[in-house]
Amino acid sequence: MTLSVHLLRKLDPAPMAQLRDELDSAVRLTVGTEPPERADYEILVAGRPSREHLTESSDLRALIIPWAGLPPETRELMLDFPQIAVHNLHHNAVAAAEMAITLLLAAAKRIVPADRALREHDWTARYEMNSIVLLEGKTALILGQGAVGRRVTNLCRGLGMRAIGIRRHASQDGKVEVYPPEALHDLLPRADALVICLPLTPETEGLIGKRELALLPSQAVLVNVGRGPIVKEEALYHALRDGNLYAAGLDVWYQYPEGEDDRSRTSPSALSFENLDNVVLSPHRAGAGGTGEIESRRVSELAELLNAAARQGEIPNRVDLEAGY
Repeated sequence: MTLSVHLLRKLDPAPMAQLRDELDSAVRLTVGTEPPERADYEILVAGRPSREHLTESSDLRALIIPWAGLPPETRELMLDFPQIAVHNLHHNAVAAAEMAITLLLAAAKRIVPADRALREHDWTARYEMNSIVLLEGKTALILGQGAVGRRVTNLCRGLGMRAIGIRRHASQDGKVEVYPPEALHDLLPRADALVICLPLTPETEGLIGKRELALLPSQAVLVNVGRGPIVKEEALYHALRDGNLYAAGLDVWYQYPEGEDDRSRTSPSALSFENLDNVVLSPHRAGAGGTGEIESRRVSELAELLNAAARQGEIPNRVDLEAGY
């Protein structure tokens, strides 16, 4: 039996060839922003489809968003189509988890200001050993236990840290303590590192504010690879500026370039995070990898989902539209 799939965005030649090579022969693939002449696709692969893309085929039963996350406009649109299941790809989870740990270590060790100073032949940082935080034996609180959060949890444990997590559906597996969201305020005073791996939803926006930051130990390090607005911008800036929070590693922000011309002149925030020595700034690149490597992983996971649909009819990584992830 043939499974008809329409890919809205044309891939570059190499990824396209890889996708066709990894797909089962039962998957019939069409590509392009315009619906195929025979619009009978059962699965649409698109991040931001239009209403027309969803109504063109009466056979459509699933939308696969070819990345992790659910764009707000796509969520709003898909709420009008409850009969169409929505699924994600988690191909960049390893890269995002590795970046989270990179930011954690860089912030805890104050790597950036030491590097900057030594480039000017200034060795002062060598004699300020109290500016380095040890992580072994400390507690990491990971918000979110999805594909990224679980990997961050394992990596923190590999550093000799005690890792505890928060997720919507709490569970204990004997190795990691996972708590429900209501436990957040009780857990924050125990968190020497707070790592945010959450999606941005109405429930998570502004989750970490002045009150929550004040509950963290003064030597705590905050890392955000989720979305900027999960942490209140002004509260975070003031906690770092005033020394109430030891350091932060931030890959996600509050302002982004609107176009290619703005890429070299857009501040990531209305506040001057760039003037703080206890912040590591990263331009939202946690999901990136080596040349072509992440795209290859994306293609492989997409093929895996489509092959699963062709073989068993079931597709992994379903999104809960009500929850927003």
